[in-house]
Amino acid sequence: MLKQERLLALFSDAVKAGGGVHTSRELAFMMGEPLSPAFTKFLSDCARKGLIRRVVKGIFESTITPPEPTTAIYKIVNKLRGNVLNYISLESQLCHTGDISQVIMGRLTVMTKGRSGEFSTPYGIIEFTHTKKSIAQIMPNLYFDNEIGMFRATTSQAIADLKACNRNISMVES
Repeated sequence: MLKQERLLALFSDAVKAGGGVHTSRELAFMMGEPLSPAFTKFLSDCARKGLIRRVVKGIFESTITPPEPTTAIYKIVNKLRGNVLNYISLESQLCHTGDISQVIMGRLTVMTKGRSGEFSTPYGIIEFTHTKKSIAQIMPNLYFDNEIGMFRATTSQAIADLKACNRNISMVES
C-alpha cells in the first residue's frame, strides 16, 4: 500500500470513530513515522494534490472523508489548544442560548487558559481569549456539551466573560 493510501485509510478510519481532524504529529505517530521535515513535506505534497486539506498550520483533514461539518470547528479548537481548559463563551455561547438576538456567523468565540489568538479555518474563524480566572472559579459555571465534545459557559459566565473582556454587552437581551 502506498504511503498516500495509508494516510487516506487512517483518515477514513478516524472519521468512522468520530475523528477526522489530526495534527501532523498525530499523523506521523499513526503512520509509524518520525515527525521530520520529510514527513512534513509529504503532508504538504498531499495537501497540494488535494488528498488532504490543511485547516490551519499543522492540522489536517481528509478531502475524501471529511469530518462532520457541524462539529469540525470544535475538533480544530481541541487540536489547537487541547492541553488547556477551553470553553465556548462570549458571543458564540450567548447566541447559542438565545440571550442575544444577533446570529454569530463564521466566528467561534472561545475562552482559554492558554494564549489568546485568532485562527482562520475553512469552517470559520476561531477566536481564543485568555482568561486570568482560576479553573476553580470557572468550572462551577461550565457544562459539558457531548454533541460538540467541549465545555460551554452558563449564561451568567458568558456575560461575566463579556464584561471582563470589555466587550459590548448592550446586545444581551434583558
